[in-house]
Amino acid sequence: MSNPISEAPEVDTGLVPYPPAAVERYRAEGLWRGRSLPHELTAALDRFADREGLITPEIRWTYGELLDRSRRFAAGILAGTDLRPGEPVMFQMGNVAETVVAYIGVLIAGLRPVCTLPQHGEREIGLLAQHVGARATIVQADHGSGETYRVARALHDDGVLPVAIVARGEAIGATPTLEWLSLLGADAPAPPAVVPDQIAVYQLSGGTTGLPKVAARLHEEYVHNSRVWAEALAYGGATRVLYPLPMMHNAGISLAVQPAILAGAQLVLAPSAKTSDLLDLIASERPTSLPLVPPAVAVRLLEDPRSRVTDFTSIADFVVGGQALPQEVSERLRDQLGIAVRQMFGMAEGMFLVTPAGAGEEIRHRSVGAPVSPADEVRIAEIGGDDEVPVGEIGEFCARGPYTIRGYYRADRHNRDAFSADGFYRTGDLARAHVIDGTTVYSIEGRIKDVINRGVEKIHAEEVEEIILRHPDVVSAALVAMPDPVLGERACAYLIVDEGAVAPTVAGLGEFLLGQGLAKYKLPERIEVVREFPLSNVGKVSKKHLRERIAETLAADQSAAAR
Repeated sequence: MSNPISEAPEVDTGLVPYPPAAVERYRAEGLWRGRSLPHELTAALDRFADREGLITPEIRWTYGELLDRSRRFAAGILAGTDLRPGEPVMFQMGNVAETVVAYIGVLIAGLRPVCTLPQHGEREIGLLAQHVGARATIVQADHGSGETYRVARALHDDGVLPVAIVARGEAIGATPTLEWLSLLGADAPAPPAVVPDQIAVYQLSGGTTGLPKVAARLHEEYVHNSRVWAEALAYGGATRVLYPLPMMHNAGISLAVQPAILAGAQLVLAPSAKTSDLLDLIASERPTSLPLVPPAVAVRLLEDPRSRVTDFTSIADFVVGGQALPQEVSERLRDQLGIAVRQMFGMAEGMFLVTPAGAGEEIRHRSVGAPVSPADEVRIAEIGGDDEVPVGEIGEFCARGPYTIRGYYRADRHNRDAFSADGFYRTGDLARAHVIDGTTVYSIEGRIKDVINRGVEKIHAEEVEEIILRHPDVVSAALVAMPDPVLGERACAYLIVDEGAVAPTVAGLGEFLLGQGLAKYKLPERIEVVREFPLSNVGKVSKKHLRERIAETLAADQSAAAR
């Protein structure tokens, strides 16, 4: 059979290939194995066919059943649409079994998943489709209030996405539904092979803008990413991975779905990260691993009365990521729920770090761990440069290795700023290297753009937040810049306080922080008390929204004063 992907020329991607010497090294060391992502996944599904592999509140399938359904859908999508191998396919689906079938099926068909989120709107999906050249989308019609279906119908009617495949709902236009395509493909020929060094999956980096940042993940490196995570977490036949965040985000694919399949572990998909859903599944399914629990979810678990009567003893790895977890929260999880936290740091662009197995509490509490691949390279570089800073000093976290991308897809402007001349990805995260008990680990100290420029003074938000959390009445804190006509920026503290507690005043909080040894110029100059923080699609506190909110508040105050 001819290979349509290898015969079809790639569009001008703007991607920088891995250097030949690096490729030779990765393959010589067995990190890259010369096989495609669908080849590796289907081989694992076949190898573990008799194991119960995929569990949701609605289904319990063996990996053999999942493989059969995925193959049928792969054959059906090629037979029932005019899509051809190499084309990108948008995804707007939640944590249901059909999403896993569609993801694996699209890969088997030689198509390329574009991993958007159900929360993305018509404008965002339209921009991304244009950016990657997609003309097809797969949507879950009953997700939330049905917004994904409305987005797909609008873009279909506008001619942007003429091929709209619907799961759990009525067809849009002439394209058969996902369920019908799975039946149509029952006797279709096997889908074509794919080429390992071409694009496998498109992942999004940090949301969408007028110019989306798309991380194009290649077959061999994406397989290595997932396999090495499974090895770091010791996934195996006795592992049961519970994943509560959107599975089509890079974290869901490369921390849960693909590692579980490759290791023959069980994958339990939670419909959401609500504590009620998590506690129900912890009680019924007895998971051993919860990867990438956002700090906000960890705090909500502590606050939920049901947690006091839930047995958490099955959980060997409670992996917190998204942002640094305050030590006080880690200690409460340990003391109140019996959960020993492992912290992690990762990105759609590649590099993952995690607390090493068996690490002591100093490493668990003070760092996000060490890189998971033996070939990962980390450089803590001086801000605005490429020279490495000494151990213990703050710099920019830069990464390079066998699964860290070499450039964004069709984004020359981003790539000029985001990658060094020698191929290190500049993450924009402030970090320090630490040597603890002979192990080099890293702590994330905030974002470069999270530095508040108060005149000539620089305030690192993460440092101030950590000290604010020592206040007995403060549950959570987020420090953001607010515009100032004289100094450029001043610091505003958004606080969540204990129920029944009186929120501290600016003066009172300032006195407390000075007593903790914080410099006076770093003190917050405004306080906003809220019940909860706005979160991004992956559970991080959205400081972008907080900065916009305080700027709007100040503008409204000035307008009112002028009247």
